[in-house]
Amino acid sequence: MSHKYTRLAVTAAVVTSLALAGCGRPTSEGGGGGGGDFPGDKPIELIVAFAPGGAVDTAARLVAPELEKDLGTNVEVVNRPGAGGQIGYTELTSANPDGYTIGATGSPSVVVSPLDPARGAQYTRASFQPLGMQVVDPAVVEVAPDSPYTDLKALIDAANAAPGTITATTIGIQTGEHFALAQIKQVTGADLAPVHFSEGQSQAVAAFLGNHVPVYVGSASDVIDLVKQNKIRVLGVMDSQRSKFLPDVPTFQESGYDVVSTTARGYSAPAGLPEPVAEKLQSALKSAIENEEVQTKMTDLGLETRYLDSQQYEQLWTEQETTYKDLMPAVTQEGN
Repeated sequence: MSHKYTRLAVTAAVVTSLALAGCGRPTSEGGGGGGGDFPGDKPIELIVAFAPGGAVDTAARLVAPELEKDLGTNVEVVNRPGAGGQIGYTELTSANPDGYTIGATGSPSVVVSPLDPARGAQYTRASFQPLGMQVVDPAVVEVAPDSPYTDLKALIDAANAAPGTITATTIGIQTGEHFALAQIKQVTGADLAPVHFSEGQSQAVAAFLGNHVPVYVGSASDVIDLVKQNKIRVLGVMDSQRSKFLPDVPTFQESGYDVVSTTARGYSAPAGLPEPVAEKLQSALKSAIENEEVQTKMTDLGLETRYLDSQQYEQLWTEQETTYKDLMPAVTQEGN
């Protein structure tokens, strides 16, 4: 058995045990099944499926105090990192759908993990009830300032002329960057060979700045400082609109390539919330996300607030699931 599938087997065992533990959880006291007096004085747990300090965690900790003001109870941010978000998502979807457990959900991790049978996810898309989206962080393609690829077309043409010879960074198999490269190949034919840096963005940046990999693929929020320092040149943004942080950089669509690949970060609950509870949480999240001070702090972090309500967020989630499902065979084959 390969090391990859050994790790996946361990992950499956861990998340299965979490799911079984959740099945035995007693029905919550207080708050009521109908949700009329929700939340009362009972605290709400906000699960973050990633380690403290990252973008998902930071956004959740900015939102939590505003939720507390609106809902009149404590909102406790709890980190449950591991397995690319899968451990936290398992705990979230195994909780009682009473409103006292919600979670930060981000694509592609929450969308992709149930699509790969080898990961043994104990949840599906239907296990989540979207509440609202806070952030969109588009993928971007960058090169060095002195790169011969003067624009996106030059890079695409070069990759088509010599398939698999131009390398590009990702931060791991089945990450947003990995899917972005697969989508570029699907749409344009350009075969940029992924180099996976499993230790994360800092490792990928170091390899790029050291001229070991000529193309850097990351999120817009990851490269803003590098752009300001003139260490990187962005060729294209994979979104339906230009990034407000990179207003002079065209989208892929503007350059003639119909590629949209974004990280969408929002909040969800276990499916099956009572309607009054869902409405209270959705309203409180909208107010928190659109709070001027919260948005200012998000902007300072290079994160673009783009609120979507529960229905709009669910529609985006469904669209992304369709896209990733179509790309999964290519990504899985390349990752083996």
